[in-house]
Amino acid sequence: MQTAILIHGPTASGKTKLSVSLAQKFGGEIVNADSMQVYTDLKVISARPSNAEMQDVPHHLFGHIPAAERYSTGRWLEEATATIGDIWRRGKLPIIVGGTGLYHLALIDGLSEIPPIPEHIRDEVRAISKAGGAAALRASLTAFDAETAARLQPNDRQRHARALEVWMATGKSIGAFQGHKTGAVLSPGKWLGIALTPPRAKLYAQIDKRFEGMLMDGATDEARRLLQLDLPPDLPILKAAGMPWLMSYLRGETSPLIAAENAKRDTRRYAKRQFTWISRQFPFWARVPVTAVEQRKRVISALFAELDD
Repeated sequence: MQTAILIHGPTASGKTKLSVSLAQKFGGEIVNADSMQVYTDLKVISARPSNAEMQDVPHHLFGHIPAAERYSTGRWLEEATATIGDIWRRGKLPIIVGGTGLYHLALIDGLSEIPPIPEHIRDEVRAISKAGGAAALRASLTAFDAETAARLQPNDRQRHARALEVWMATGKSIGAFQGHKTGAVLSPGKWLGIALTPPRAKLYAQIDKRFEGMLMDGATDEARRLLQLDLPPDLPILKAAGMPWLMSYLRGETSPLIAAENAKRDTRRYAKRQFTWISRQFPFWARVPVTAVEQRKRVISALFAELDD
């Protein structure tokens, strides 16, 4: 039976170690579902699996995208679909792992069929964002699509920009496309969704500790190399958790201590948003609150056995 395991969870919750352990147990292969771990230039700050972790288990869609590219959910879905199909053909179990909830959702629920946005429209929307931020994007969107603008959080620059791009490219509200989706890649009843939900205090302490380890492992050098590329400031790679503050420090705009503390704070806030995503988008996924890898593996193994039956 063509089954799959999907593992989501907040940053620093232990997804990598768990996925490797499960892959070893079930003869699985790991497929990345993290929008930052796809970038070649973002190994440390994205907490990409180490060479040792990838040594004995095949890993897919990690570190294969250059920094200057604008990677999208649609492109990931195409690549993940082909990868999962290949894993199945070889009689292996795909284990899809990562903290980008939209990637998981696209696999099990399909993706809205929004036409490609011409680059000149993207440039125009980026100019509006650069000149006036979220407020300017919201004002522009309201003029065309007040209903969508009213549903968005006022400071959500990314979603305002996306909705404005769609309107300018198609003359239609983004909502008109959201009801029409491509078919789901994973069929109902043939996949197991796992949400890691460790205690928040313990997770936040782990986030702080991990970021300090990243600094020792070369996160600042990674940020320096990106800064030297002189990339457009709105590229996705530059929004990785912690990256804006490291770049601010390198530009001499803030002290190393403030940069580090703010990076930790923003990463904790990101984790909080991931908890919210799990609650709202994956209400029926099995929750695994324990943190020990062996305990997690036993719980998931029991759940997977039920699915395989």
